[in-house]
Amino acid sequence: MKTLICTTPGSFEYTEGEKPELKKGQSIIKVKRIGICGTDLHAFEGTQPFFSYPRILGHELAGELVDFDDAVGFEKGESVTFIPYLNCGECIACRSGKPNCCSNINVCGVHVDGGMVEYLSVPSSSLVHGEGLSYDALALVEPLAIGAHGVRRANVQPGEFVLVTGAGPIGLGIMEFARIAGAKVIALDVNETRLSFCKDKLEVPFTVNAMTEDVAQRLKEITNGDMPTVVIDATGNQKAINNAFYYMAHGARYVLVGLQKGDLVVSHPEFHKREATLMSSRNATRQDFEHVVSAMKGGKVDPTTYITHRVLFGQVKDEFKSWLDPANGVIKAIVELD
Repeated sequence: MKTLICTTPGSFEYTEGEKPELKKGQSIIKVKRIGICGTDLHAFEGTQPFFSYPRILGHELAGELVDFDDAVGFEKGESVTFIPYLNCGECIACRSGKPNCCSNINVCGVHVDGGMVEYLSVPSSSLVHGEGLSYDALALVEPLAIGAHGVRRANVQPGEFVLVTGAGPIGLGIMEFARIAGAKVIALDVNETRLSFCKDKLEVPFTVNAMTEDVAQRLKEITNGDMPTVVIDATGNQKAINNAFYYMAHGARYVLVGLQKGDLVVSHPEFHKREATLMSSRNATRQDFEHVVSAMKGGKVDPTTYITHRVLFGQVKDEFKSWLDPANGVIKAIVELD
């Protein structure tokens, strides 16, 4: 089977590999769609922390279930996606119902080889029913589930002002599920094209450009002086993360979905006087995946909105580098396989 390997930063190579053999507790998916995410782009750039090469990238997948062992309730030929966070099942997080932050986690396409292949073997326990959704839609379940998980961590309530910093694919998913939760969403970014996408495609009611506006003043105007009661970061940018501590209402919750390698820097008195709550949000759980699938089926989320670029598997090596350029306007690139 054809396989695409990221051999070193900035370099891909197509190879021919063996189709995986069915093993106990595993299922084999014939890959039909691969979504390209920030993790893949950063790995290609060489800026992904704790990453080793060579590596087969790809964890936003949809495909046909062609064989399985112990996949109760599934049928051969069914359209599926899967949860790509391979947990140990034994650590304190797993025993506490939080496999998404397993202390021994292996993320498909990051810590172990991923889905830029024609056939992929995955744990049967990780399968998610397609529920009649298209392969395009199913390839977007995972990134949207990350957004849904962040919103759930924040315990967003109807009528709250929720500030989402960063209007990339993960941030857009956060906005969608904050809206579904009944929030009044505010998008903050430095890219006017992405802010326009928020307004025009997702109908986000409020947008703020951090490059051209006084952010704190604009937020006061939007929230009638209160400031947002929930702030969710999806930038992974150290300056943006640190700045957003000052955008919280008193009593607010701040959830970090984005990740950066530096330190958090905040005035302790400013944080303390707000009696603010700081949380991280990592990956997603089956509950989040099923919430996303249900939202898609119910017409609350249109996954095709996000797809701006589409290529065949054989074109990825030539096209991938172009997706790093913001001028190309990539929201979500999708790879198609036969």
